[in-house]
Amino acid sequence: MKVTHKKVKGFTLLEVMVVIVILGILGAMVVPNLMGNLDTAKIKTTVSDIGALEQQLKLYKMANYNFPSTEQGLEALVEETDIEPLPRRFPEGGYLPRLPIDPWGNEYVLLNPGENGIIDVFSAGPDGEVGTEDDIGNWNVEEFR
Repeated sequence: MKVTHKKVKGFTLLEVMVVIVILGILGAMVVPNLMGNLDTAKIKTTVSDIGALEQQLKLYKMANYNFPSTEQGLEALVEETDIEPLPRRFPEGGYLPRLPIDPWGNEYVLLNPGENGIIDVFSAGPDGEVGTEDDIGNWNVEEFR
């Protein structure tokens, strides 16, 4: 019986290194684009959430003649508040089933009276700090559309 040896073919170290370099170059081009799209998506989600909150606040005002106070906050859209001024009418199930959280994990804020309008509804933005230049609110959403 004759034993034959087959020559095993594979990749050389140089070929593997070339592939790794090519993948690295492609990754360097693609990742920044994906990260930019993620930031854009977060901002657009925030703008959408603020619009939805404003609509529900308008419904609240139609039923109760006033917007919720700053002390009542946006929670007044979810649960009937016992903080003055008490709502005259509150629908079963509330105006919203739950409050959204902004894409950076923070709660949206309501100021009544607002500093930029009758009421201010806003996200503290990526830095999570209220009152900084990256706040996204109903007074500046057009800048982000």
